[in-house]
Amino acid sequence: MRPLPLAVLLSLAAAPALAHLDPGEHGSFLAGVTHPLFGADHVLAMIAVGLWGAVLGGRARLWLPTAFVGAMVLGFGLALGGIPLPFVEPMILASVLLLGLAVALWWQLPMAAAAGLVALAGLAHGHAHGGELGEAGALAFGAGFVLATAALHGVGLLLAWGAWRGHERIVRGMGAVVALAGLWVAAG
Repeated sequence: MRPLPLAVLLSLAAAPALAHLDPGEHGSFLAGVTHPLFGADHVLAMIAVGLWGAVLGGRARLWLPTAFVGAMVLGFGLALGGIPLPFVEPMILASVLLLGLAVALWWQLPMAAAAGLVALAGLAHGHAHGGELGEAGALAFGAGFVLATAALHGVGLLLAWGAWRGHERIVRGMGAVVALAGLWVAAG
């Protein structure tokens, strides 16, 4: 494995000392930006969306991240509106495993099916973000985690692009690492 993908994957094993930044001290936007970055389950799923978009190629490189972010915003809105979504945490953990497997097994689903699966994951992730809003301002917090999410999708795309160059096994390996890390997070 190349040093950059290995370094990124190993960095996922480190957890910050605080779960999330205090919006009163750091501002709602920064709290939103860091919110998905401080959860290994969020980071893994979001990078896997970018990886899978690269695997599917073409329009999927844009459609999968767009489906995730759009559904994530919807899930955030549901949480803010007090509308419950059952099994949010199990859905998040399942999304890490399934998205990692999609990359590892090189799933070539039709665009609608792939985008639907990714959207379900985004819905759960967004609902979790909304449920942890705390004292943050919703608009600034939401804008922050949307930006961070899009950046993590971009990281997945870039990792796949950097490793690709005829090395499908490396990208598949990254998917397997995501799936295994998802199991590790679930067990912890």
